[in-house]
Amino acid sequence: MKLDRRAFINSSAATVATLAAPRVFAAGHGKPHVVVVGGGAGGATAARYIAKDSKGEIAVTLIEPTRMYYTCFFSNLYLGGFKEIDDLGHSYGSLAAGGVNVVHDWAIGVDREAKTVALASGGSMSYDKLILSPGIDFVEGAVAGWDLSAQNAMPHAYKGGSQTELLKAQVMAMPEGGTFAMVAPPNPYRCPPGPYERVSMVAHYLKANNPTAKIIVADPKDKFSKQALFQEGWADSYSGMIDWIGSEFGGANVSVDPAAMTVTIDGEETKVDVCNVIPAMKAGHIAELAQVTDGNWAPVNAADMSSKADADVYVLGDAAQQGDMPKSGFSANSQAKVCANAVRGALTGSKVFPAKFSNTCWSLIDTDNGVKVGATYEATDEKIAKVDGFISSTGESADLRRATYEESEGWYAGITADMFG
Repeated sequence: MKLDRRAFINSSAATVATLAAPRVFAAGHGKPHVVVVGGGAGGATAARYIAKDSKGEIAVTLIEPTRMYYTCFFSNLYLGGFKEIDDLGHSYGSLAAGGVNVVHDWAIGVDREAKTVALASGGSMSYDKLILSPGIDFVEGAVAGWDLSAQNAMPHAYKGGSQTELLKAQVMAMPEGGTFAMVAPPNPYRCPPGPYERVSMVAHYLKANNPTAKIIVADPKDKFSKQALFQEGWADSYSGMIDWIGSEFGGANVSVDPAAMTVTIDGEETKVDVCNVIPAMKAGHIAELAQVTDGNWAPVNAADMSSKADADVYVLGDAAQQGDMPKSGFSANSQAKVCANAVRGALTGSKVFPAKFSNTCWSLIDTDNGVKVGATYEATDEKIAKVDGFISSTGESADLRRATYEESEGWYAGITADMFG
């Protein structure tokens, strides 16, 4: 087709007009709007980094119902007497001061076509990019006899805050020589070493305050994270106190009766004084409402944590089905930084760096007896893939174990500052 002078001029003018026209973003605003749902290790980090690094080019709203966030990581140390509950609490004031619009409300729905998030208080919030970091919810019927209505009698304590305080109060009130029972969760679940660090911390408290008490662990798995390290520590520090019952011996065949305070393992009923039921887990409910889950977890693309169901929705942390990374606070924080960089690049054209991820999980077995496991990861077309890893060894010196524990304390201070500013 021949292009004459008039057509060329008209075509050029139209192109210039198109380039000069302001881009219209969510709610008709002149800057893009990112909405983040969930103010934990993933959501708070993503909101902070997008607001900080975009230098005002992107409006960021964080939707989080609680005004104080209590970390699930390190909550076991509260059970063991190494921390106070206030040591685990963090407010959102610094995030707000750093340019994040913090909205304390429940997100109760997502309309992906309209690109809006519905709020419990009424109305909705529009977005250009949506980041979901809702943590976990529990699979209904996962433990026979238990549901959320029983969480006050048999707490899960797998979300930080009041449940953790309740479980500690119950442990402290145990009668002399009483029995603490744990129903451990099946894979995958938040913080793979978490239940076994909890056993260690409860044992630490009982050894000092109720030394004839017993601990029973009913576990549907035949092995668990850091198993050799924990079992070495239990033998050394809490000999005769802890009975771990794996799947081979009936640990997968468990029911509970919260009213009678009994646990039945492979047909054998035991009266207990405290029962910590940690059920099977799935992504937080808002991910299901957004229709980005496979029924339990939310599949994502490894390069940027975007949902495989919607390129404008991202899922972080425990809720994401991403590959080899464990579900942990460190993982969520690492994924959030990759996501924040990708979202900022998509909305402003800034440089997007190749995705790199890392994780370390520390556990405390006894006073100054810390162990760890960790790895580095990279994004492939299929998943977040493990590159290399490390784990503490059995038989390590007391000095090395103390150094590992001190390292974990430094990490906690660092990650919470990285999350909340």
